[in-house]
Amino acid sequence: MANFVLIGFCILAGVLFRYRKLVPADAHKGINAWIINLALPAVSFKYLPYINWTSELLIPAFSPIILFIGALLFARLISIKLKPTDANYGVLQLTSGLSNTSFVGFPLIMAYYGEKVLSIAIICDQVTFMLFSVGGIIIALRASGKGAIPLAQAAKKILLFPPFVGCVAALTIPRFIDATPLSPFFNILANTIAPLALFSIGLQLSFTGWREQLKPIAAVLTYKLVLAPILILSVVLALGYNGMISKIAVFEASMPVLLSVGVLADVYGINPRLANLIIGVSIVLSFITTYVWFNIIEAVL
Repeated sequence: MANFVLIGFCILAGVLFRYRKLVPADAHKGINAWIINLALPAVSFKYLPYINWTSELLIPAFSPIILFIGALLFARLISIKLKPTDANYGVLQLTSGLSNTSFVGFPLIMAYYGEKVLSIAIICDQVTFMLFSVGGIIIALRASGKGAIPLAQAAKKILLFPPFVGCVAALTIPRFIDATPLSPFFNILANTIAPLALFSIGLQLSFTGWREQLKPIAAVLTYKLVLAPILILSVVLALGYNGMISKIAVFEASMPVLLSVGVLADVYGINPRLANLIIGVSIVLSFITTYVWFNIIEAVL
C-alpha cells in the first residue's frame, strides 16, 4: 500500500510545487541530471551482479525486446495518419516501447503476486533498462533535430551514456572485485530514482492542451496498456509456456510508460511535455488496466 501512496504523493507534490512556484521553473533539469548520472547507474549495481541466469528466464528477458520492436512498428504505422514531427515521432517510439517495469511494476507485482517473485521482474526491468540505455538514446538522438548523427559520434554518446556505463560496469567489475561492501551505498542511490523521477514528472505534468494531444496519447496507451500484454500473452501461449515466470512476464508487459523516458525527452529536447503527459496518464490508467490484466492472466495461465 505504501508504494501506491508514494506514486500518487510524489507526482502530486511535483504538481503542487510547480503550481505554488516553490521551485524554479527549470528545477526538473537538476533532478533529471541526478537520475541520469548517478541513480540509474546505481540500479545496475543493485541488481545485475546477483541475478542467476537460467533458460527459463529467457521469457521475461525477451519480452521487453519483443515489445520494443513491436512499438517501433506500431509507431511507424500510426505515424501514417498522425504525421508527427520528428520530435513527436521520437516520443511515440519511446513511450510505446519502454515499460515502467520497476517503479510501478515492482509495487504492483508485490501487491498481486508477493515479493518472492521480484527476481523474475528484475529480469524484465534490466532488459528494459538496457533497451533504454541503447535503443532509447539512439531514438532520442535521431529525434533531436540535429540532423544526421555520424556513426562514431552516436557510438560515443551511447558508450558514454551513464546508465549504459553502469550496466557494463555492473556486469564486469564484480567478476574481479567484490563490490558487496558497497551494496548499501548503491541501494541508497538507486532508491532515490522513484521519488525523484515521479516528482520530476509532477513538476512538468500539465493537462493543458490535452485535447490537442488526444490522438497520440490514445494511440500510445492503446499499445502500451492493451496491445503489448496481448502480444506477450500470445507469444507465451504459442510456445506452450505457463506458470509464474510466464505470468510475471505478461503482467510486466501491461505496465505504463517508463518514467525515465520523460527524463530522456527533456535532456534531448524532444517534446518533454507530451512525453510526461503520456507517462502521467498511463500511470493513472494502469492501476485499472493492471487489475484487469491480473484477472485475465490468472484465468488463462
